[in-house]
Amino acid sequence: MAQSAQPFLKPLAFACLCANSPLLFAEKSIEEVLVTADFRDSKLTELAASVDVIAHDQIELQEARHIEALLNAIPNVNYSSGASRGRFFQIRGIGERSQFVEPVNPSVGVLVDGIDMSGIAGAATLLDTQQVEVLRGPQGTLYGANALAGLINIKSQEPSDEFTGRLKASVAEFNTRQLAAVMSGPISDTVSYRIATQDEESDGYMENRHLGRDDTADIDEKTVRAKLRIEPSDELRLDLTALYVDVDNGYDHFTLDNSRNTLSDEPGHDRQETKAVSAQLNWQFSETMILDGSISVADSDLEYGYDEDWTFVGIHPDGYSSTDNYLRERDTNTADIRLMSSDQGRMFNGSSDWLIGFYAFDQDESLRRQYTYLSSDFLSDFSTERQAIYGQLDSDLSDDLYLSVGARFEKHRNRYDDSNQVSAHSDEDLWGGKVSLSYHHSDNGSTYALISRGYKSGGFNTDGSLPAQFRSFDTEVLWNYELGYKFASEVSSVQLAFFYQDREDVQIKSSNAVPRPNGSTEFVDFIDNSADGESYGLELSSQWKLSESLDAFANIGLLETELNDTSLTRNGGEVAHAPTYQAALGFTLDLGQGWFTSADVQAKDEFYFSDSHDAQSESFVLFNAKLGYRQFDWEVSLWGKNLGDEDIRTRGFSFGNDPRNGYAGAEYFQFAAPRQIGVSGEYRF
Repeated sequence: MAQSAQPFLKPLAFACLCANSPLLFAEKSIEEVLVTADFRDSKLTELAASVDVIAHDQIELQEARHIEALLNAIPNVNYSSGASRGRFFQIRGIGERSQFVEPVNPSVGVLVDGIDMSGIAGAATLLDTQQVEVLRGPQGTLYGANALAGLINIKSQEPSDEFTGRLKASVAEFNTRQLAAVMSGPISDTVSYRIATQDEESDGYMENRHLGRDDTADIDEKTVRAKLRIEPSDELRLDLTALYVDVDNGYDHFTLDNSRNTLSDEPGHDRQETKAVSAQLNWQFSETMILDGSISVADSDLEYGYDEDWTFVGIHPDGYSSTDNYLRERDTNTADIRLMSSDQGRMFNGSSDWLIGFYAFDQDESLRRQYTYLSSDFLSDFSTERQAIYGQLDSDLSDDLYLSVGARFEKHRNRYDDSNQVSAHSDEDLWGGKVSLSYHHSDNGSTYALISRGYKSGGFNTDGSLPAQFRSFDTEVLWNYELGYKFASEVSSVQLAFFYQDREDVQIKSSNAVPRPNGSTEFVDFIDNSADGESYGLELSSQWKLSESLDAFANIGLLETELNDTSLTRNGGEVAHAPTYQAALGFTLDLGQGWFTSADVQAKDEFYFSDSHDAQSESFVLFNAKLGYRQFDWEVSLWGKNLGDEDIRTRGFSFGNDPRNGYAGAEYFQFAAPRQIGVSGEYRF
């Protein structure tokens, strides 16, 4: 392990990680939180699972524009960069870290207003977001194969019954500027709308010394969302959403000296254009039954490329020059339809809610790789089909004891073909489920025990140079055992979960290092199965109203991981992107006369960047703060991120890429943003 048990004690000494935050200091009590990602909207304090909900006010206080800005603040959740944004996520140490040629079945599901963004969360901007919900542990009943580790659900604000709107503008260092606008209101007595748009631009925090530019790692992201709610009666509601995201970011982050000064002559890019629509229906068509369902269609075009040598022609006689570019087109269609009981339709003398549902998923992804060392472009097509049937029964065993049993059976099909005449397919029958028992020992508190099973389909590696034993890999299965305690009152809220996870046939990403004649290195990625693995830890999320003017939060995530078969990994078997602790502490204070302030400190332990080499991040402590003035319908604030100007590593590799030292092995890192100071203004009407 990178650390002994001592780091478990260090964060407890100064207390912990920011995930939920009571920010509306005008309120007299902590508000009740509903989780919308479950089959039914459920009270956070009554849901038998480890869940964190980041509310709209928390997002605004952190000046967060993209999902990656929140992830340091959620227990046992991490992300991988290697692009302009962190778009690959890990929960409890499980999840992908990158994608190049190989097709990927994600371990962490990502939904945006019911639209599947798993694996392409570069478009997960936080425009007009109501809340972000993070469900930890396998969601074998709820979501299936793409949620082995958990699920991130991003829910935007709903259309309002009264006319309202807001304008927000921000400016900050690195020529950063943001403009957002929202308008919402009724069209008629039964129809309401909401339209939101956001434009985020920045030169980025890298400087290209060779080209004399400071914008080769720029941010240029535009988001537009339109929502329509139709409620012709109390029994029927239809929500329609249209989403457009246009990301045109630069990618120029790696250097030979691990600085923020690059030397590339052909800087990379990280682009994504997503057009999507979704429809969600809730219809109580009889006294005893409700039809609940959603459909979504998403079309995404992605282009990701980089200067592979990170330098310019002529830096050294033994130098090389190459670029690598990946163009993907992804079409995703989903349908999720379920029948569920109403209050009058409960079974067994009115003691049990029930539901049964059908899920269909169809995704086609085509890839064109343009690489200097290929004689012609590499082409591939990958398709995935999933059909599932699932059900759940929630029973009141007594006035205080509740049992929930769920199961999901899924048919999973993959098809792959490429221009190297590689063709493969897989067909699997998979199943997952859960059993939970909750005891409500008071009106404010509950204790639960949970056993859940998740799965991730097997697949195949596509590079023809790989040995035969590495050409395919098997299904991974995860068993999760969890004990939790939840308490909520008007002045405090606490969630505590202890978990143990048993992994079977762990899918491990590794790579073959192939030397070129000049001494540089090419990597061939592949996935194989380690025998098994395990992880255990805890998650604590708490918030406190200490007075009418002072709110505080204190949360923590602790994690230990191990792979029992280390033949595919470095010695020790610790899982990549699995820090031993994550922690933060923060407050919001009403200073009176319209003034307010907030601050938080976040901490994360070091972790390995890969299962196949020893490059690591460094532990860090991060400070953020905000000072604002609010009067009537407008607000202005001064804010700072990473006030200690920490060099925070977000991606790392270990290999030789510098011709000046004979391509000797070295460690290279990508860094998060340095200190940034900004000003925001907002007007509501």
